[in-house]
Amino acid sequence: MNKPLIFAHRGVKGTHPENTMIAFQEAERIGAHGIELDVHLSKDGELVVIHDETVDRTTNGIGLVSEKTVEELQNLDAGSHKNPSFHEAKIPTLREVFIWLSTTNLQLNIELKTDVIHYPNIEEKVVALVREYHLSNQIVFSSFNHDSVSLLAEIAPEIPRAILYDTPLADPIAEAKIREATGLHPNFRLLTKEFVQFAQKQGYVFRPYTINEYKDLQTMIDYGVDVIITDWPARAFELLS
Repeated sequence: MNKPLIFAHRGVKGTHPENTMIAFQEAERIGAHGIELDVHLSKDGELVVIHDETVDRTTNGIGLVSEKTVEELQNLDAGSHKNPSFHEAKIPTLREVFIWLSTTNLQLNIELKTDVIHYPNIEEKVVALVREYHLSNQIVFSSFNHDSVSLLAEIAPEIPRAILYDTPLADPIAEAKIREATGLHPNFRLLTKEFVQFAQKQGYVFRPYTINEYKDLQTMIDYGVDVIITDWPARAFELLS
């Protein structure tokens, strides 16, 4: 059985402030094969890396990401919520991440956060930036908004893309086919070994999320998933060794 690749969820979120450069750099340091991050649009149309629609949970600010300029967003402290020692961590732009990523061999799963707020042309903007940095072979796109996945298939067929889903779909493979997805990113609790193997035989790549407990990590390894997305990459490596 092939060993799964290990992707650090929002960087090494277990020990570092999520979706910050220091969390991504830690992922590279500990040997993760890839990272997962989330993208929104700022008020002035910049692609910024943050999970929530608001800055409240992960910074010292309040309000919607979409109502702040990139300068306002980058003036916030995005680290102290994890630990005061990370007070210098900022919300990165996707461009900043790409400048760093292009010096590494890491894969990057970009989740487009289009399921709550409609960000005009965010798909086109992300694709243009990927192409500007010639990173197509290091990227996979995903979204809970499957319309975004369909659009990405249309405008960037060369870049892998996946449907995210947190609740059971009647037929995930049929949905993936309709959306022209190349992968499935389910909540790991929705998977069975039989389904993983059935879908893999049809060419789909499995990157379930977010697997943190040892027993769940071991189960996903046993199921033969292609990628494990986790807040604690070191735990996964422990089991794989």
